[in-house]
This record gives sequence, structure tokens and C-alpha cells, in this order.
Amino acid sequence: MTDPLGWLDEYARKREAAGLRRRLRPRAAHSDLVDLAGNDYLGLARDPRVTDAAARAARTWGGGSTGSRLVTGTTEAHVEFERQLAEFVGAESGLVFSSGYLANLGAITALAGRGDLIVSDALNHASLIDGCRLSRARVEVVGHRDVTEVRRVLAERLEERAYVVTDAVFSVDGDVAPLAELVAACREYNAVLIVDEAHGIGVFGEGGRGAVHAAGLAGAPNVVMTATLSKSLGAQGGVVLGPAAVTAHLVDTARPFIFDTGLAPAAIGAAAESLRILRAQPKLADRVRANAQALYRLTLAAELTGTPPVGAVTSVLVGDPDLAVELAALCAERGVAVGCFRPPSVPDGRSRLRLTARADLSAGDLELAGAALRAVAEQAKPHALDPVVQTNMRRGLDN
Repeated sequence: MTDPLGWLDEYARKREAAGLRRRLRPRAAHSDLVDLAGNDYLGLARDPRVTDAAARAARTWGGGSTGSRLVTGTTEAHVEFERQLAEFVGAESGLVFSSGYLANLGAITALAGRGDLIVSDALNHASLIDGCRLSRARVEVVGHRDVTEVRRVLAERLEERAYVVTDAVFSVDGDVAPLAELVAACREYNAVLIVDEAHGIGVFGEGGRGAVHAAGLAGAPNVVMTATLSKSLGAQGGVVLGPAAVTAHLVDTARPFIFDTGLAPAAIGAAAESLRILRAQPKLADRVRANAQALYRLTLAAELTGTPPVGAVTSVLVGDPDLAVELAALCAERGVAVGCFRPPSVPDGRSRLRLTARADLSAGDLELAGAALRAVAEQAKPHALDPVVQTNMRRGLDN
């Protein structure tokens, strides 16, 4: 009898040959590396105020939530945090899920279904893409930030209900969606805008209230937001924010909410404390953006091709996946941890190093990052990209 899983070995060999094999690299509790790889944008994940709040919540409510949100998994802490976060971003209501991924799946699949239309940005996060696929709606993928194409698809649709789905701040290139133009198109064609604020809340807009708030769309009746608690808020979990009718509908119908164990109390405690700190120190969001701009300037100074950030993220375009891995290792040798993105996370030929800024980066941290980027530039010179490929990669940043 042949091994029914034997194909996995061949698949792994092909991925290895293409430089696309992924491996888990457990991190130690403490590291001397400057962290430009994680998503702890406000530097709060290890803040004693946040970790103490997490411990207090665990002692009060238990190590786990003990059940789904509809059974025993909703504590008073969950409900109070939902209220506070909704108030912070200007939404009518909020609903916590156990991850940002599930919040996206829950929101999209509960609102859109067979016989509906979803218009999805080509560079949306995988969780948004999977939500679109699972919804069974007709999905039209449009060019990145292409409002003209969104309008065309909405105008030509035959479906009664339509949804436009986009990241607020895109996680790889770090650019921002044209939210004002998208919501205008949605209003004109009677559609709903679903915006993932995972990389917006805590970083973008006044006091870190996110891109939707910055665009003047807080509380808009045709805008639904999703977000994660695992980035700026230094915890774990996800949330859907928007009209109360939406969150009530999700409680009734969203399978990732109904059939999943509620978010652990410790995560709620940590996120709530991080939100309290952000409200008390709104300049934290400004510091993140300023440090991201500093990293971008260091990238340009090293004569590397970088993506201009509007939030916390900037990327260094490399092209070849093997080279990207090699350069990420070089950065680690120079004392700096950076992200390494290869296909299928990014298109073929557009592998890159991703640098994520934090509010608590020091001048010394930035100096070390600059030295690492100069070393990257020196090592990358023998692997210079074909001029046509470089031009196409740069053009992709402007689309």
C-alpha cells in the first residue's frame, strides 16, 4: 500500500528548493536584539502595568474563560472592555473574538452570503481573503487601492447586497487605504465598507484611534471595523466594532464567535490596561509613526528600496526569497531582529524585509538599525535586481 501522505515529502522538497520552507524559531524569554520584527507597536506587551493587569484578571476570572461567549465565556471584564474600545474609536458597539483572524472570518461570513457581492482589495490580509471565500458570496478582487475599479464593480452588480473589504493600513507595504473615497463609493452604490484596523488602532490617527477615525468616518452607519488586540494593545484576541445591529447579528450568527471558547480573561485584562495607557498617553501613537519614518530614512540612506510608512510598518524590498532569509540573518548578527516575508505572503519576486517600529525605540536602537541596514545594502550589492524587476517592484508601491 502506498503512503497516502507521501506527497508531503515531495512538496516539502520543492518548497525547500524554492527557498520557501518555513521553520519555527522559538524565542527566549529575553533577547539582546532590537525587535523590529514583532507587532508590539506601543511597547506595552512587557510593560509591568499590562502584565500585572493580566495576572489580576487571571486571578479574578481564572486561567481560561471556561466556555464559549454564549455559555460561560463572557465575563463582566469582556463587556466593559468592548464598551471602552468602541467608545475610543467612535463606534456604537464592540464584540470580542478570540483572535483577529476569527473576528474577520466572523464579520464577513455573518454579513455576506450566497447571492451577495464582496469587492476585495488585491493586497488584503489572508484572514480577510479567507472570510471572503468562506462567505460563499461572489468575490471580485480589484487592484490595490483602486477606487475606480471598486466603483465599476459596484455599479455593474446585480446583487442586492454588496460589501467592500479592505485593510486600513496594509501589513506588508504599510500604506493606507483610501477610506474616504471607498466609503463615498459605498454610499453611492448602497454597499457596506468592512475595514480591518489591525495595523491602524494604536498607531494611526489622533491618539491612535485608527484610520477610520482619522478619515472622519467614526460611527458611520455603513462602516464595520475589525481589529486585533495583539499588536498595539500588547495582548491577544480580536474585535468587531460598528453599529449595534451588526454586533447583535454576529452574536446570533457568527460561527467563529458562537462555537469558539471565549478569549481568556488575562488577555482582556492586558488589552484593557493597554487601552487605558494609550488614552492617558496619546503621544505614544505619534512616537510610533516618527520612529517608522526614521527607519524609512535609514533605509533610503543605505540606498535600499523602501516603502514609505504611514503607520508603524516599512519594508525593504529584496526580490529573491533566499536572499531575504540571508539578509534577515545578517541583521540578527548585527543585533537587530527583522521580519522576512516571502511568497505566498507576498507575490513572487517581491520578497522583503519588514521593519516594524515601536514607540519605545531609543536613539541607540535606531543607530543599530542603521548599521544593520548598511550591512544589508553591502551584502545585497552582488545580487542586484534586474532593472526591469526593480522598476516593476517600485511601481507596485504606487498602485
